[in-house]
Order: sequence, then structure tokens, then C-alpha cells
Amino acid sequence: MPLTVKKQGEKLVASIRGDIDHHSALALRNAIDEAISRFRSKTLVLDFSEVTFMDSSGVGLVLGRYRNICAYGGELELRGLSLRHMKIMKLSGIEKIAKIKGGEENVKAAK
Repeated sequence: MPLTVKKQGEKLVASIRGDIDHHSALALRNAIDEAISRFRSKTLVLDFSEVTFMDSSGVGLVLGRYRNICAYGGELELRGLSLRHMKIMKLSGIEKIAKIKGGEENVKAAK
């Protein structure tokens, strides 16, 4: 599976590799949700630095994980978004519910 999930202090970091599309989204969702349930971290970090393609399934993946981490009183953070992926997240309004860190040049360019 193109996913690595690690606990780093109070954060649960899910590093995603490759494509996020309707073929891969279900397995990614299930694995991340299982880790959220097991570790109950206060912050879920979704690291997109190795994502090569993302369609609307990526937005759905983020929204669902936001809902799940909030159920444990946690928050969501996104890292490593490319300019293209940053624009997708901004258009969908995800920046209003999740912290976006890293790739500051992409944050500014997507405005």
C-alpha cells in the first residue's frame, strides 16, 4: 500500500505516495481510520509530498479524515502539497478546516 503511518509524539503522520483516485482512496481511508482509532492522536498529519496525482477522491479522503479526527477532539494538518494540489484544496475550502504547513511558496502562489 502506498501509505506509511507513524506516531510522532502527539501527532499521527500519514505519508501518502503515488496516486489518490477512486481506485486507491478506499484502502487509504481504511488504513488511516484504523490508525486514528488505534492511536487517538490529537493531530492527524496528511503528508502529500510524494503524491503524484489526485482527483476529487483526495478531497473526500481529507474531509472524511477531518471528521474522524474531530470525533477524538483532534485536528487535521496537511503537509507537502504541490501547487496543483494546493489549488484543489483551496477551491474546496479545506484550508478553513485544516492547517496547511510546508510548501509556503505553494500557499502564496495558490492565493
